[in-house]
Amino acid sequence: MVPYPTMLDILKKNINRSLEIFMGRVKHDYKFHLVNPILYEGIREFSLREGKRIRPLLLILSYMGYSNGNKRISSSLYNASTCIEMLHNFMLIHDDIIDRSSLRRGKPTLHKLLGKTVKTADKKKLGYDLGIIAGDIVYALAIDAFLSIKETPERKERAMKYFVQTAAFTAMGEFIDTVHGAEELKKVKERDVFLNYTLKTARYTFDCPLVVGALLAGAGRKDISLLSQLGILIGQAFQIQDDIIGSFESQKNIGKSVLSDLAESKKTLLVCHAYRKLRGQKRKSFMTYFNKPKKTYQDLAAVRKIFIDTGSLQYSLKEIKSRFDTTVNILQQLKMNDKYRNIINSAIFPLFKQSNSIAQKYRIDIQIGNF
Repeated sequence: MVPYPTMLDILKKNINRSLEIFMGRVKHDYKFHLVNPILYEGIREFSLREGKRIRPLLLILSYMGYSNGNKRISSSLYNASTCIEMLHNFMLIHDDIIDRSSLRRGKPTLHKLLGKTVKTADKKKLGYDLGIIAGDIVYALAIDAFLSIKETPERKERAMKYFVQTAAFTAMGEFIDTVHGAEELKKVKERDVFLNYTLKTARYTFDCPLVVGALLAGAGRKDISLLSQLGILIGQAFQIQDDIIGSFESQKNIGKSVLSDLAESKKTLLVCHAYRKLRGQKRKSFMTYFNKPKKTYQDLAAVRKIFIDTGSLQYSLKEIKSRFDTTVNILQQLKMNDKYRNIINSAIFPLFKQSNSIAQKYRIDIQIGNF
């Protein structure tokens, strides 16, 4: 028996269709054929890869939640929602270059694909250079997609400003992350980690789509403020979980190397908490693994054990739960159409199933939500 599609399934299907239509339109609008076939095909293939589409989903749901009546979701709203997915792709393309990543969503990163544009002795440099350029193009396409929304100029201008600010804040988060990568671990504090989580992940993944949708629909200032708080909290929780997954999940499940975070010596909440708890020889041993130029799966296994023994895994899961619970309370305070409030609930909260799975696997008594 084929399961009956949910509202989220239908929305995601329509978003994917809009994204495909959008990529078809820009091919002609921007005369990609005059440049090089690999540029357009690379951007198109990368943009249409299977994903959660949580960002455009939240933008649509927030907009509808504050719109009058039960009007149908317009094609222009679907088209505009792809702006946040294109912004996401822009961030991923540049992030993969900075992290020197080879895989994204289980396939080669865009700079890897673009490194094959012409024969050269230095494919890596060519790939990085062309990847940066492609990322810039994708950001321009994100702005193009945003402009397709049909709303009053005043609402559109406010929403556009928030959208552009989010791009700047996310870049600031990437700046902090890159600086932290070169900084000594002892100099990076927990508050620095959360600032990075807020700017690099929370703002554009949850805060921006929720707030932009609400601004376009004319929501009140109080709800705009509450949505921003909600987005930042759930975004921080999402990034903590992502860091946990990066250390405790399999490569098959996450679509990239499980060694990537460790290889980059990322200063995550797990890492900073473990460092703070360790003393003497145990701290030195941890730093030996952390600072190794080339890490192995044996190193990852050793670091996982340290995260468990120091209580860092449990601590990080508790931080997720705290933010999750506060988000539930804020969601109930919003003056939003109940139908769309409930759909937002069903879109966001299942994202944290993996936290519960990891807690159960490592026998940590923490339950996030009711899954």
